[in-house]
Amino acid sequence: MTSPLTSVPESSASDSTLAASIDTVSILCVNANDPIGAGGINGDSLAVASMGGHPCTVATGTLVRDTLDTLDFYALPDDAVQHQAQTVLQDIPIRAIKIGFLGSIGNVRVCAEVTNDYPDIPVVAYVSSMAWWDGALIEDYLDAYEELLLPQVTVLVGAYGLLWRWLLPERTSEHPPTPRDIARAAAEHGVPFVLVTGIPRKDQHVENVLASSDTIYGSGEFELFETEYLGAGDTLSAALTALLATEVPLSDATAEAMTYLDKCLEGGLRPGMGKTIPDRLFWVHADDDEDADPDDAASAT
Repeated sequence: MTSPLTSVPESSASDSTLAASIDTVSILCVNANDPIGAGGINGDSLAVASMGGHPCTVATGTLVRDTLDTLDFYALPDDAVQHQAQTVLQDIPIRAIKIGFLGSIGNVRVCAEVTNDYPDIPVVAYVSSMAWWDGALIEDYLDAYEELLLPQVTVLVGAYGLLWRWLLPERTSEHPPTPRDIARAAAEHGVPFVLVTGIPRKDQHVENVLASSDTIYGSGEFELFETEYLGAGDTLSAALTALLATEVPLSDATAEAMTYLDKCLEGGLRPGMGKTIPDRLFWVHADDDEDADPDDAASAT
């Protein structure tokens, strides 16, 4: 049998027009290295690839952690982070930017400068729990984030309690804030949309809500899993970023990203002795002995 490659001229194998014919959707993920793969740039990469995107990663430093606890963080110098980001952006057409843990005020400043230089690129920023970090460092970090970076953020993603304490520190009402209350507070810093996660509901359920200062754009309610997870927020925000990069409308992208996260958690991995991490490639790891849903892989792309 004649190989189909025999009909292709040798020179065409390296012809740039072949690569140009493929519409590569590239997403820039700015995040810490996570050595256990629960989140960070490696977790972002798997989620983005599962959505059909091409991840380009900028490391802000490295966490020191296992599946039980986070022990420390070593930040990269801000000029190293800036050099990484600028080099990628000058070469590759980036369609969306996902921001995770930056780890220093200098890196917050650099990220703000970079995103400000590319105002047409949507930015999804996930702010994670930093309970393991020194309290004074957390306060300084969030103050810098609020002042410098939030004005460039398109969608802010974070847990209900964290966003409440951060954006509404002086709230005195006896009633807990609504997602729109949090969205209004974020809008004062220039953020048009907020995805508030983990809002407590009845019967061991939580709700994730996409809101602006004016309206609720969508929500999803999920049953709490018995196990404790690491990396859910990074997974959700990275998937959302990749979907926005393909120009899926925000409400639809949020709903699809939440469905993807739910399936990642349902088939979670427990690689160590501690917490479970999302299986971002659940659609690859489907058990052949079970009646796997053929639409699972399609719904993740």
